[in-house]
Amino acid sequence: MPIKGRSLKKVARKFWRALPAGARKRLVRVWQDRFTASVAAIVRNGDGKILLLNHVLRPYSGWGFPGGFIDHGEQAEDAIRRELDEETGVMLYDLELFRVRIVGTHVEILYTARTKDTAYVNSGEIIELGWFAADELPKDLSKAQAALIREILETDG
Repeated sequence: MPIKGRSLKKVARKFWRALPAGARKRLVRVWQDRFTASVAAIVRNGDGKILLLNHVLRPYSGWGFPGGFIDHGEQAEDAIRRELDEETGVMLYDLELFRVRIVGTHVEILYTARTKDTAYVNSGEIIELGWFAADELPKDLSKAQAALIREILETDG
């Protein structure tokens, strides 16, 4: 029996997650051999909690900031707004550029933002999402992203 729609996504998700992190990273590099560019946002709600996504495609840990790759010809601010809408249905306000990081051959453009919307899983790329206080972050969130959250909260309050 052929695999259809949602079942195919589940099979692809399981396959991707079963691959070692290094293999996932190398596969992305096959598609983007010079460099990759992405956007991410540290999004807070009215309670000051941070939106984090358990994302299928993250090579080293599922949990992290919402975001994704920038499309050809797309501006970074448009990309982060598109990604948040596509993945969570959230619209952003108070969007501000926070930092540009270069990690190997990857360029990551980080923003801070706020939302009044209720987030929901709106993409097959997302396993789950949650709003987290700074002292309740997921245990497998990268140390680098946890440090960025602390830095923003200390700076911005």
